[in-house]
Parts: sequence; C-alpha cells; structure tokens
Amino acid sequence: MGIVNRTPDSFYDRGATFALDRAVEAALTAASDGADLVDIGGVPFGRGPVVTLEEEIERVVPVVAAIRSASDVVISVDTFNAEVAKLSIEAGAGVINDTSGLYDPRMAGVIAETSATLVLTHSLAPPRSEPPRPEYRDVTAEVIEFLRDRVERAVESGVPLERLIIDPGHDLNKNTLHSLELTRRLEEIVAIGLPTLVAVSNKDFIGETLDREKDGRLEGSIAAAVICIMKGARIVRMHNVPATVAAVRMTEAVLGLREPAYLRHNMGRP
Repeated sequence: MGIVNRTPDSFYDRGATFALDRAVEAALTAASDGADLVDIGGVPFGRGPVVTLEEEIERVVPVVAAIRSASDVVISVDTFNAEVAKLSIEAGAGVINDTSGLYDPRMAGVIAETSATLVLTHSLAPPRSEPPRPEYRDVTAEVIEFLRDRVERAVESGVPLERLIIDPGHDLNKNTLHSLELTRRLEEIVAIGLPTLVAVSNKDFIGETLDREKDGRLEGSIAAAVICIMKGARIVRMHNVPATVAAVRMTEAVLGLREPAYLRHNMGRP
C-alpha cells in the first residue's frame, strides 16, 4: 500500500503531494512501481490545524476520481469521517482506512451499504488528538481486545467479515516500546483471523530506536515491514514503494508465497 498525503502538513513529505496534479502523479507512480493499493489521505492523524469536512472532501475526492479514470489500482482512502468515505467510494475508492477505529458511529453502516473493504485500526484518543503518555497493562492484549470489539461492531452493522482488515496502529497513541512490542508479538494479532495491515513506514518508533530523523528511516522501516510479514501481516503501508516492493517480494519468496522471477543459477544447461 503506497501512501499519498494530500495535506500541506503531512508527517513525512511536508506537503510535497498537496497539489492535485502532484497527488495524482504520486499515486500513479506508486502503482507503476508495484503498489497493489494506494492510500489517499486528506487529514493527518495527529494534532494540527482544523480541517473542515468540506476541505477534506475537496482534498480527497478529486484525487480518487482522477486516479480511477487513469488506473485500475485499488484505491484506499484514509479517513475517519463517514461522509468522506461515502463520497470517496462513489468516486472509485475500494477501501476505507479508518485509523480512528470507528470514531464516527456512522462509518460501519456506510461501508455496509457498499462493496468497499474497511480497515479497523487501534487508536485510543479522538482523531487529531493524542494522549501525552498512553499507558497499557499489556499493549498487545489490549489492542486485540479493541480490534475484536470493532470487528463485532462492524459485523453487527452489516459489514461482512471478508470485507474487514485489521491494523494494530503502530505509534497511534503508543510509545516506542509499545510499537516494538506489537511488532514482536504481531502473530497474536494476526491470530484474530482477519488480514492484517501494518503501517510502520518512517514512524517515530523507528526513528527513536535508530536515532534517525524522518529522512533516514528507510532501512528501519523495511526491516520492520519484513518482520511483520514474517509474523503474518499481509499488507504493508509504506512511503518508498520500489524499495518496499523488492523487500516484500523477497520475503514472500522465502515464505513460499511467490515464485522467483526466473531460475538460472546452477540450473544446468538450457
């Protein structure tokens, strides 16, 4: 899953893809570089200036429509607002990536009325806010409990299980030790039985672990992604698509999930 932030204050690219044409270009490039999905976001997760509903719609929906007219790549929209989700699906999105864990009580119902897939993510605080010091007795167990609850709510609202994905929410209302533990014990989250997405790219837990600023976290991000895949994750949300695709394909080959591109070495004469 390649990331495209149509925000002027995004965590990673600092507005590099805020312009409509740049956002569409970035999404199409990610698809040509091997991304199976592109994730379009119009509002950062953390604190920042207020973004109205109208602003978010204007940031996201035209990008979705433009990508859909030019490519058949799966389009995901990162939003916690049910109205944005509805309009995005109408414009061509096939996945809604709700990093708030159903903060909008209408979200699951909106998804249920469509054929879209819903990503359920663990986070504790309301959108655009973060607790100063999140505390857990057992972060992995509490994330599992939260995700099971959100899955139940979604199913009760009419979303079929086969259209649900779960995400433990690395760094979302979690400190570095929490995110490292979630990575180490990811197989326990995967055991919920739904496809697991991880968003580890350039996160603060990688920066703090390696003492790297945002532009120096690629190697750590890929290492975290590979570990998560080995533990059962099946979608990785990443910024650098070419490097990630190579790492993912190599990991899949080791796991027996993908054949090598070709076989020549020590294969005898043709």
